[in-house]
Amino acid sequence: MGEPSGKTGFRILAYISAGMAVIGVALPLLPTTPFVLLAAFFASKGSPAFARWLDTHPRFGPAIENWRLRRAVPASAKALACGMMTVSWAMLLLMGASLMVLGIVGTCLAATACYLLTRPSC
Repeated sequence: MGEPSGKTGFRILAYISAGMAVIGVALPLLPTTPFVLLAAFFASKGSPAFARWLDTHPRFGPAIENWRLRRAVPASAKALACGMMTVSWAMLLLMGASLMVLGIVGTCLAATACYLLTRPSC
């Protein structure tokens, strides 16, 4: 018959996330690590072969392994993510976003940064 539609959805999300990670390797403004971790998660649900490929990839595999074993994120990824969140919030400020928008976005970004910074570094 065919595979369940859930697996297809996870596979599509895995490929999109992996594509974003590959773009992030070349584009310094786009962090690679979060997209690699998303791709690994989605691939584990929808494509075992793609999950194995990611796990053994020389660039992506170590980040996945560090996350799975120790929930660790590279210090450089933490710095880039926090820097980009700061730039994003500053752009909203400079574009004249309302105080409510600045407060809500700032709170979400600060919470994300706190979570990220409390993870071990690798």
